[in-house]
Amino acid sequence: MTETAPGTTSMSPTTRQVWNRTRGLLLALLIIVAGGITLAALRSDEPRGTLDPRSADRLGSRAIAELLDERGVSTRVVTTLDEATAAVGRDTTLLVTSPDMLTDAQQQALYFAIDPSGGRTVLLGPGPESIATLTPGVQTSSAGRVSPRAPQCTFPSANRAGTADLGGRSYTTGASAGSDGCYPSDGRPTLLRLDTPNRGDTVLLGSADILYNDRLAKHGNASLALQLLGAREHLVWYLPSLHDGSTAAPDDDGGSTFFELIPSGWLWSTLQLGLAAVLAAIWRSRRLGPLITERLPVVVHASEATEGRARLYHQAKARDHTATVLRAAARSRLATLLKVPSAEADSIAVLIPAVVARIPTETDPTPLLFGPAPPDDAGLVLLADQLDALEREVRRS
Repeated sequence: MTETAPGTTSMSPTTRQVWNRTRGLLLALLIIVAGGITLAALRSDEPRGTLDPRSADRLGSRAIAELLDERGVSTRVVTTLDEATAAVGRDTTLLVTSPDMLTDAQQQALYFAIDPSGGRTVLLGPGPESIATLTPGVQTSSAGRVSPRAPQCTFPSANRAGTADLGGRSYTTGASAGSDGCYPSDGRPTLLRLDTPNRGDTVLLGSADILYNDRLAKHGNASLALQLLGAREHLVWYLPSLHDGSTAAPDDDGGSTFFELIPSGWLWSTLQLGLAAVLAAIWRSRRLGPLITERLPVVVHASEATEGRARLYHQAKARDHTATVLRAAARSRLATLLKVPSAEADSIAVLIPAVVARIPTETDPTPLLFGPAPPDDAGLVLLADQLDALEREVRRS
C-alpha cells in the first residue's frame, strides 16, 4: 500500500502543479519589476527642476538666484497666475518661464496685469501660442541654434554684457521706436525689448540658456542675466503649471464643461486600462475548456462509505448523534410523502398530525420521531427498524 507524505492528501496539488499554475503570474510580475527598474535607470539622469531658482541641477537656475540675492534683489517663486498678477508693480520684474503653457484666457489676464504695471516682464522663448496676446504686433520664427552671439544693438545692458549664449526663437516687430533688438540670428533679433506704458518694458528672450546653472559662467551670460532680472528690487519667478486653477481673464464667463476640466492624460490611461482588461479576459478565457472526468486515486462505493461512517459512530459510541441523524432523515422523507413543507419537517405541531391523519394508530409517533436517544446499541437498531416500518406504512397508505 502506497503511503502519502505527511500533511498531504490525495486531492492536494503537487509542487509541480502549483508551479505550472503560478509561473505565468510570476513571469508577468518579473517583467513588470524589470521594466520599472529599467525606466527608473533610464530616467535617473534626466534634469529636474528646469529653470527653477531653487534647483542646483545643471538646467536649474539656483546660481542666478543666489547672485541676485547678493545684490539685494529678492526672488519669489510663484506657480499660479493669481500670485503672478498680484505681485506685478513698478519695482518688480516678472519672469515667465513658459508663456506658451498658459491658456488664451490666462494670457489675456496676464497681459492686462503687466501692460500698465510700469515694471519689467521677461518672457522666455514665447512662441506663436502666446506672442500675439502678450506682445501684440510681434512676429516670431521657428527656433534656431543657440550659440555665442554679439549684441549688435544699442541696448545698454546687452552692450555691457557683450557676447552671450542666445538663439532659439527670433522676433520681429513693425514698431521702429521704443524697442531694441539684439543678438541677431539670420538678421532677426533673439532678444527683443519693448517699451510698455508707465515706463515699463517687456523683454523677449529666444532661449533660456543664459539662466541655466551650467551656462551662467560662460561668456557674458551672468552679466546679461543680472541686468535683465536685477533692474528692479523684486523678482517674481513664475513657473506655470498644468494644474494652475487660477481665474481666467475678466471677460471669461468660466463656463467650462466637465470634459474640458479632465486632463488629457486620463484618456490614455483609460485606454490602457481597457486594453489591460481585454488582455486579462483573453488570458483567463483560455483556461476555460470542456469538462473532463477527473482521475481519482481510488473509487469508493457509497455502501462502503456508509458502513465506514457507521463503524466510526459505533467506535465512538455516538448513539445520541446517530439517533438524531436517523430521526432527522426519517422526518425529512415523511414530510415529502405527506406534502409537508420542508421547513416544518422538524415541527411536532405540524408533522405529527399529518402522520396520524395518514395512518390512524393507537401509538403516538411523537416519541419515535422526537424522543430521546436509545440507551444501548440494541435500542438504536430497534429505533432504525421502527422508523423504517413507519415510513413503509406511510408509503402504503
